Amino acid sequence: MRRLIAAVLLLFACLGAPRIAAPPVLAQPAAPAQPAAAARPVALPHFGADADGISVSGLSSGGFMAMQYAVAFSKSTIGAGIVAGGPYGCAAFGAPLAGGPRAVVRAGECMRGQNVEAQHFLDLVKQYRKLGLIDSPANVARQRIYLFHGGADAVVSSATMEATRALYRLLRVPASRLAYVGDIKAGHAFLSDDLGDDCAAQPAVPFISRCPVAGVPYDQPRAILEHVLGRRLNARATSLSSSPLPFDQRAFAPDGSGFSDTGYLFVPADCRAARARCAVHVVFHGCLQGAANPAVGNRVYDRLGFNEWADTNRLIVLYPQVTVSRGNPMGCWDWWGYDGKMQGLRQTFPTRIGTQIAAVHAMVAELAKPAN
Repeated sequence: MRRLIAAVLLLFACLGAPRIAAPPVLAQPAAPAQPAAAARPVALPHFGADADGISVSGLSSGGFMAMQYAVAFSKSTIGAGIVAGGPYGCAAFGAPLAGGPRAVVRAGECMRGQNVEAQHFLDLVKQYRKLGLIDSPANVARQRIYLFHGGADAVVSSATMEATRALYRLLRVPASRLAYVGDIKAGHAFLSDDLGDDCAAQPAVPFISRCPVAGVPYDQPRAILEHVLGRRLNARATSLSSSPLPFDQRAFAPDGSGFSDTGYLFVPADCRAARARCAVHVVFHGCLQGAANPAVGNRVYDRLGFNEWADTNRLIVLYPQVTVSRGNPMGCWDWWGYDGKMQGLRQTFPTRIGTQIAAVHAMVAELAKPAN
């Protein structure tokens, strides 16, 4: 029992808790109130978005989720930005090991960079494909991948990120499409050029930092988008053409899925026109980084910087949200199988039928329906 408790605490620490014993109630100041957050959530609108031009990114558990989504739905995903995440299925296990502390232990090992041989994860990808649970992994080779590991990150091991890069190489992503940024002394955080903590600060909510590179704060949203889209972006907006829109996630997520009731969406004015066919970028927040946390508020979905670049580059940004629950006390995306679903001898959380992945994919499909 002591070992199980220690493993659980280790997992929560690795997944973004400020300290092992930290409670979910945090002492950070609340984000300023925003009209978009106060507005009544609406049904997710239809914008005729490009369903075959999906890109994803995320921090920590959101980074794991970004890779899971990009592999599971590789046919329609053009790229992924993984910030302090890890390899596909890094904490997955089979039925003989289910029902005990193994999932927690496996997640802890993954974060520490133990037993993270890339070939193992490639074999796992092949097994899921054989079961018909993911798209063909051959599609991954055409994706554009951005990987980031902060040099001061004490939560995710550099070995974990190296294993992620090695797996993408085994999946035949060309060097020209595979970017790895590991020379910035950042902690465990998204990097913004407009807000955040000191660059090398220890992990703390809201997990956003400002890190100078050659005297200029590193703009991670721009770096991610330019790489995964494969083009130089138009200059970012200085004044947004629209505000983030809160939408009702309950239509996409069954009870017990871990989703918040409300997600957020940014749609540039240009993308609201009929037949605009804008691409979609999905941003997965990290643990304890959902908008429902008063110490985070609108910092990720409205202030991180993605919206300013999206506004001038015909890009819809989807910010799905998960929340704190009994089985997920840090509000993390499911990268170790807390949804409990199995098919045969395999967990299904990193596949097309995984509860959270399927829900986000359904949101994207809704955005792709002909404009309302």
